[in-house]
This record gives sequence, C-alpha cells and structure tokens, in this order.
Amino acid sequence: MPLDAISRIDPEIAHLIADEERRQAEKIRLIPSENYVSSAVLEATGSVLTNKYSEGYPGKRYYEGQQFIDPIETLAIERAKALFSVDHANVQPYSGSPANLAVYLAFCKPGDTIMGMALPAGGHLTHGWNVSITGKFFKSVAYGVRKETGRVDLDEVRALALEHRPKLLWCGGTAIPRTIDFAGFAAIAKEVGAVLVADIAHIAGLVAGGAHPSPAAHADVISTTTHKTLRGPRGGMLMCRAAHAPAIDKAVFPGLQGGPHNHTTAAIAVALKEAAGDGFKAYAHQIVKNARALGDELLARGYDLVSGGTDNHLLLVDLTKQGVPGKKAARALDRAGLVLNYNTVPFDPRKPFDPSGVRLGTPAVTSRGMKEPEMKQIARWLDEGIRAAARDDEGPIETILGEVRELTKGFPAPGLERLAR
Repeated sequence: MPLDAISRIDPEIAHLIADEERRQAEKIRLIPSENYVSSAVLEATGSVLTNKYSEGYPGKRYYEGQQFIDPIETLAIERAKALFSVDHANVQPYSGSPANLAVYLAFCKPGDTIMGMALPAGGHLTHGWNVSITGKFFKSVAYGVRKETGRVDLDEVRALALEHRPKLLWCGGTAIPRTIDFAGFAAIAKEVGAVLVADIAHIAGLVAGGAHPSPAAHADVISTTTHKTLRGPRGGMLMCRAAHAPAIDKAVFPGLQGGPHNHTTAAIAVALKEAAGDGFKAYAHQIVKNARALGDELLARGYDLVSGGTDNHLLLVDLTKQGVPGKKAARALDRAGLVLNYNTVPFDPRKPFDPSGVRLGTPAVTSRGMKEPEMKQIARWLDEGIRAAARDDEGPIETILGEVRELTKGFPAPGLERLAR
C-alpha cells in the first residue's frame, strides 16, 4: 500500500514496512499459519473504521454513531454463518487465543476439568497446556498421538475422557497434519457430557473450500482465527449452535473485551466474501495438493514426516536423521529465502526452544499461484539447505537465495503485485 504519509511523518517505520514488503515478495513463505491477504482486505484493515469505538453488538451499542458500523458487522456475521453453515457467529474476538478464552468463560469455572491435545503432540497453548492461563486456572488433561503412527488414537481419548469427565473437550491444534475426526470426537463428548470445541484456526480455509470435513454438524462451538488458510486479517471468530449463542456473546463482550476492532471486522467481511467466491474452492484444494506433493518429494529424499505425510496444508518434519536441529535448519533456510519455523515433534527428546523438527505449509505459496512442479523445486531447495546447514556451509545457501528470488518474480504475491513490476 502507498506509504507516502508514513514516509513524511516517520521514515524509519516506513523504511521497515517497505523492507517487510520486499521480504514477503522475494522469499518463499512456508510457515503454515501465514498467508497473503488481498489488496481489498488490506484496504479494509487500513481504513478509517479504526477511528470508531463500538462497544456492544449490532443494534445494542453503548456509543452513538453506529449507522455504518452495525451493517458492516452484520455482514460479517451473516457471511460467516452462510460460509460455515452455523447457527450463530461472533466476529469480535481479537484473535484465536482470546476467542478460546471466551469459550472457557462461557462454559467453565476455575478448577473445572478440560481436555485438549498436548502442545508437544501438535495442540495449542490455550487447550490447557501448563504454561498457559488455561492450564493454570483449569484442571487440564492432555491427550497425544501414538508414537508408531503420529496420529490421534480416539480409543485413548475416550478412555481419558471417561476417567476424567471433562467439562470441555478440544479437538484441533497447531501442528496436526492429518484430517480431524470431528464425528469421533463428538461421540466421545456426548458420552461424557462434555462441550466439544473444534479449533479450526489452521484449517478454516480448507473447511470453507471443501478440502477438509466441516465440524459444523458435530461441534458445539467452533473457534478459529480469520487469517491462515482463510486469507483474512489477523482476527478471530466463534461459531456455535443457537443454544450457546447468549453464553458465547456474553463471554466475548463484556466478559473479555471492550470495543471490537471495526477495521478488522470489515476486513473479515471482505475475506469471507472472497472465500465464498468460485475460485476459493479450487484454491483450498490446491493447498492440499501442494502439501502432498511437497511431502512426497521430501519422503523420496529420505525425510521423516510425522504421521508419514499430510491430509491438509501442513507438514511436520523430524530432522533427527539429517543430524541437524530444527532451529539451526530453520535459520539457515531463512537465509536461503525459504521461511519456515522450527517445531517440536511428538516425543521430542530436545527442548522446545531448540527442537528436532521444522513445520512448513503451503497456504502462502498457493496464494501466489504455485503448484506441484514448484513444490518439487522447493523440496529440492529445502533438502540442499538442510544439508548445507548440517555442514555449516554457506555456499549453497547463497545459491538457493538467488534461485528463490528468480522463481518468486514469476509468482507475484497478492497485495504486493506492484513490487513484481
């Protein structure tokens, strides 16, 4: 976006924004939680809506001057309901973690038992992990994955649920490369009388595009971010059955938040309209095709993928066999123009800040129009970069960086097309 005003007022910030634009345009972004928003979403995010306070909900505000804000939020709500086939949607959560905290406030009291996937197995901090407030205020029971398969064992989940009788049962997470069995989790939740919450922050775009099963018919509550595969702004949403709508809305406001960020709400509405368009379904399915192609090529090159592959946008790679820690590999690859994150793998003997694995995904490269042939090329670069990192050899890193820049010229990044000219 034009930086004329920022350049006049604060050239230091303008320079840093321009540098970040160039970085996003020239590098291959493989962090599975990152993506590119459209120019339309960028415009909404940077609009004058940021000037307006709007505590409350459409038609029930505490401030005047909501003539145009109420219709914007209503559009976002109705579009979310239609896209995800849900009874109710709240588009005010500031992001995914606040959305999840609202779920606890709606259904639990401090000390209640909850169940979620363990963070080292691929879950999220807010699903009851011990360093999170959710693991400190509630009695948390964690389930994991089978060491032999890297997949959730629903028999184990059921046994834990029957033993501990949680108030909330979470499914979903941040590093799960396989399809989530929402129906299976729902059966367990019903058996023990738990509220089932499906956290689809990572896969919301895949669900919207029909590339992953939907939890709408199974979960009591659906929590999500609005970025990642959904290609919206940094925000959150909660969706639920009609019976839970009052509790969810009250938990978000006034329970946890004050005024919603209206510029973000408008950008969410734009992103939801884009996700309902004809091209988004093809995009969602291409994300999965690209991830599988990338995974297959890495497997052919001798890499160990947690669970043996992927059903969605995400790959979790154990680098133990390559003899290089995840952090060292990730930093070398960043210098080579391939941006991913180091990540714990299930049963990792290393510490979380210096783990054995890396996590990568295909949402951003798919948004640029890359397909299976480019995934094979990216896999080759990843392999060369990881091997170079193991040898402490910077020569191949510089070569890969130049090749990456050449490839990205042919695939302009959404919202940054002018930089390709």
